[in-house]
Amino acid sequence: MSQPTADAETAFRALFQATYDDLVCFVERRTHLAIADDVVAEVFLTAWRRFADVPETLDNARAWLFVTAQHTLRNRQRSDQRQRSLALRILREPNDTATAAEADGVAARVDLVRAWQHLSPDDQQALTLTVFENLTGAQAARVLGISRAAFSVRLLRARRRLRRRLHQQEATAGHRHPTSTPISETGAPL
Repeated sequence: MSQPTADAETAFRALFQATYDDLVCFVERRTHLAIADDVVAEVFLTAWRRFADVPETLDNARAWLFVTAQHTLRNRQRSDQRQRSLALRILREPNDTATAAEADGVAARVDLVRAWQHLSPDDQQALTLTVFENLTGAQAARVLGISRAAFSVRLLRARRRLRRRLHQQEATAGHRHPTSTPISETGAPL
């Protein structure tokens, strides 16, 4: 990649300053506030990489950034959906060495899948990284680009929400299902 010219840098900085607030508001109205900054950063990175494609007038450049933000959000949503689908598929797939005794756990798996579907993508991601990917807390924190302490809090809250959802399902059923699977401290079925 060639070095950007001083004129391109100046023009990009002016575009950034003129459109940043509007772009943040646009993205925040369409997604979780927690990821809005990431989406906006990705949009401006795309704009920088493709600066020759960005229209010269401010109004047209602003619209171009909004379109890019919309595409970025759709890509992120598809990625999140694929991740949730993969996690659910893993939860649903029976073990190849399943015995008749393990077949009784099907109801518990269904309960777990239902509870999983009600978790936020952030909760699912925290649990997936530790349970399915077998990452340590420090490794998972690095993957997410957050501190170890922040990941620990996120994981703790995700486990609590999963347990709470499972208990709510049990209460709604009116009794504890005999095959309900307790959840360990790692978030995995026991």
